[in-house]
Amino acid sequence: MSVKKAGIVLCGIILLYAVYIGISIFFLPSVEELKNRRAVMTIQVRDWQGKSHPFVVGPKNRDWTPSGSIPAEMKWAVILAEDANFYKHEGIDVKAIKNAIKYDLEKKRLARGASTITQQVAKNLFLSREKTISRKIKEIILARRMEQELTKGRIVELYLNVVELGPMVHGIGHGARYYFGKSAAELTPRECAFLAAMLPGPRVAYNPYKNLGKVLKRSDMILRLLRGKGVLSEDEYHQALAEIPNVGRMQQKVDKTIEQEPVFKNLSSGVKEGEVHVAPPAESVHPVDRAPSGGPADGQENKGVDAGGHDQTPAVGEPKQP
Repeated sequence: MSVKKAGIVLCGIILLYAVYIGISIFFLPSVEELKNRRAVMTIQVRDWQGKSHPFVVGPKNRDWTPSGSIPAEMKWAVILAEDANFYKHEGIDVKAIKNAIKYDLEKKRLARGASTITQQVAKNLFLSREKTISRKIKEIILARRMEQELTKGRIVELYLNVVELGPMVHGIGHGARYYFGKSAAELTPRECAFLAAMLPGPRVAYNPYKNLGKVLKRSDMILRLLRGKGVLSEDEYHQALAEIPNVGRMQQKVDKTIEQEPVFKNLSSGVKEGEVHVAPPAESVHPVDRAPSGGPADGQENKGVDAGGHDQTPAVGEPKQP
C-alpha cells in the first residue's frame, strides 16, 4: 500500500472514531436530576472477584450519609488529599493534567492520574473503568456538566457516598460502620483521615489489613494538611496524631474476601443500570442543605470562589469557624 493510500485509510479511521465519539456524547445521560436530594439511581459495582452487584445511590441506601451528617474533617480530608484545587477548577484540573503528563514522561509509564473529584463521580455513576480515549472524553464532558448543574457540596456528598473503602464497602457510611462500628457523623478526625488515606488503593496498597502502617503514615500526612488549612486547631491536631484506630476490632472483620487472593481483572464500579428517578418522600431522609460548620459549605461553592477566598473556607492557619 502506498503512503498516500495509507494516509487516506488512517484519516478514514480517525473520522469514523470521531463520529463514534460524537454519537456517544449525544447519548450521555443527564446530570440535572442529581440536583434533587431525593434522587435515587442504581449502578453496578464489582466485588474483588470481579462479580457485578447492584448498588443504590441515594437516600434509599441504608448507609447513605447526607451532606449535613458528614464531618467537616472528612470532607476536607478527601479534598486536600485527592483534589487540592477542587474549589478552583470547573471539573477539570488542567494544571494537574500537565504535571501528570510530565511525570509519566519522566517515568516512561502511566504512573500518575489527574482525575478530579468531579471526574471520579462521573465515572462511578455513569461510566465503566475501561481505559480508553472515548471513556475519558465522556468523563470530562460529564464532569463539566456536573459543575454547571450541581454545587460543590453536592458533588462531594455524592463522591463520599460511592467511593470504595473495602470488599463491597462503598461510601463512608458503610466504611465507618465496617471499620469502626459507628456512623459517619461520629467519626473522629483521625478516623476521617484514616478512611481518606485508603482511597488510592483499598484493595492492596492501602488495605489496612495488609498495610496498616502505610495507611497510618498517609493519614498522618492528611492530618498535617488539615492542620495547615486551619480545619484542625493545634490541640486537635496533636490529639488526632495520638489516637490509634481500634485495630483489634478491625482485625475481627477480616473475612474470606480478604484472606483469598483477589482477582483484579476488568473491574468496573460505574456501569449505569436504569435511569435516575425520584424517590417518594420518606421520614428517613434528613435535611442536607448545609454542611457542618467549618466544612465546605453546600449551595455556594459553584459560584467560582476558590478555597482561599470562599467565606466558608478556612484560610491557612485559621481555625474552624464555630
